[in-house]
Amino acid sequence: MASAPQADEQSTRWNGPSGHAWVQWQELLDQVMKPLEELLVRPVVAGSGARILDVGCGAGATTIAAARRMGASGRCTGVDISEPMIAAAKARGAESGARVDFLLADAQTHDFEPASFDLILSRFGVMFFPDPVAAFTNLRSATRAGGALRFLAWRGTQDNPFMTTAERAAAPLLPNLPPRVANQPGQFGFADPEFVRGVLDKSGWADISVRPADVRCAMPEESLVGYFTQFGPVGQVLPEADDSTRAKVIEVVRAAFEPFVDGDQVRYTSACWMVDARA
Repeated sequence: MASAPQADEQSTRWNGPSGHAWVQWQELLDQVMKPLEELLVRPVVAGSGARILDVGCGAGATTIAAARRMGASGRCTGVDISEPMIAAAKARGAESGARVDFLLADAQTHDFEPASFDLILSRFGVMFFPDPVAAFTNLRSATRAGGALRFLAWRGTQDNPFMTTAERAAAPLLPNLPPRVANQPGQFGFADPEFVRGVLDKSGWADISVRPADVRCAMPEESLVGYFTQFGPVGQVLPEADDSTRAKVIEVVRAAFEPFVDGDQVRYTSACWMVDARA
């Protein structure tokens, strides 16, 4: 079972600097993750009239993309624990004209209407649950019989060298970097496919499929320093460093990313699991 400190840690993180950083950088992150978004929402059928729940919706890009793919007949709801990201999502949703709504809530414990959704989606939003079995049991209860679950989660650190370049390079200078712990809430919390299958099986899901997806992503080189100083373990602890250490970290980490730089672009592969299941 989840401990209260674990739940509080996630709420504090996503309502604090991490949540605000995602809002500040939402345009870049949407651009970088566009290929992943397209892969995730591909099965959404135009005119299906489906009710979709986007879990860990962040600033709402995937929610809006799914709603636009359906058209006027369905509706998408995004849920997230981050107040700053939900506020941004609501503003974007209103501007988009898409049939969306956004809910500030914890999907692990929120009292959703039973059997009210046809499809549960998530783009990297489900690896942070303090108690994943409880969370997916709750989401299963919110899904109609025969409804679908589809989400993207990161594979392991060894498959995603881009994602760990900053912390590996910065480790000698930032000894207080938070560790990556297997099968625990975090970016790589669902790296083990057998762990993922076990969580979903215990939560009542059927026809579970966990298959690799490798997606090429890119960002402007001019955004790279801002990216690695805001996100991941380095982004979490760098604000605590003194000016001299911060400058050295930026110098060392930027050099470590050089293998990914291609002219004015940074290119890398996102190594993910595409997970599908049935209620």
